[in-house]
Amino acid sequence: MANLNVEFMGLNLKNPIIVGACTLSATVEGAKDLEEAGAAAIVYKSLFEEQIIMERAQLSDELDEYAHRNAEMTSLFPALEHAGPKAHLLKLKEVKENVNIPVIASLNCLYDVTWFEYAKELEDVGVDALELNFYQMPIDGEKTAEQMEEEKVKIVKTLKERLSIPFSIKLSPYYTNILNFVQRLDKAGASAFILFNRLFQPEIDVETEAHVTNFNLSNPGDFKLGLRYVGLTHGKVMGDLCGANGIYGSTDVLQMLLSGAKTVQMVSSLYKNTPVVIEKVLYELEEWMDKKGYKSVDEFRGKLSDKELKASDVYYRAQYLDFLLHPEEVINKNLMR
Repeated sequence: MANLNVEFMGLNLKNPIIVGACTLSATVEGAKDLEEAGAAAIVYKSLFEEQIIMERAQLSDELDEYAHRNAEMTSLFPALEHAGPKAHLLKLKEVKENVNIPVIASLNCLYDVTWFEYAKELEDVGVDALELNFYQMPIDGEKTAEQMEEEKVKIVKTLKERLSIPFSIKLSPYYTNILNFVQRLDKAGASAFILFNRLFQPEIDVETEAHVTNFNLSNPGDFKLGLRYVGLTHGKVMGDLCGANGIYGSTDVLQMLLSGAKTVQMVSSLYKNTPVVIEKVLYELEEWMDKKGYKSVDEFRGKLSDKELKASDVYYRAQYLDFLLHPEEVINKNLMR
């Protein structure tokens, strides 16, 4: 019988499937459903510093409505202030105390001081690990890529000194040289890397001429950029690797494992197919491993990484050149799928 156990950030997981940060694990009932479906760990929904800032501003505006009324009415709300991340921490703690699988907290901040403050508060809740969501778009043309990256490297170095739990870095692919950046974060002390984050992009309603926010799930196949960089990074950093964004079925998971990932994160597939899909994926993983004669994930993990293939150009331009040399063969092969 195939053994799906893996070790990720020092955590012993019963299989490689981690539920990424989302609302599905925001309640005890939801987290239990994910555990029952077979998830090896869950990433609790992200704590966003922007959300705390906006909630504080909203509360301040609501209280200011009474500023011009008489003194008796303004005293209805003595010394009232926003609770900050306390509500998030309480719900996170409740989930952690009611499931038996590892719970990873997710954090997304704007300023150095809050990265350190909130990371410590999340650790104190008792989570098993932390995920730092380095969501940053270049919007300042005066700041260089090196400056942006060095800010993040310093955050990792400081958190490595202050935290006792492991932490991963969830990255977007929009850095000048993602391989170099990962290596620098690795040396700074990051325990793992999730490749890649799914970013929400602007969308405009042309009828109302206004920006709109839609809940856009990932699509099957979106993981392939991450697949390339997992394959290029495997065996070249100390930190573990996790594939994310568009992981829908067992074939996607196997591709990530073969390229060198220890785990994958699933989200969109769970929304579209319900958490029951995890059970199906795990069954198919075991079936594939039994057919191939693999007893453990480590026996084949990274087998098709750049390091193991010894720079065969597969992760560089090989597919592109193959298409140029044999276009009809490649087109017919894909049309027959």
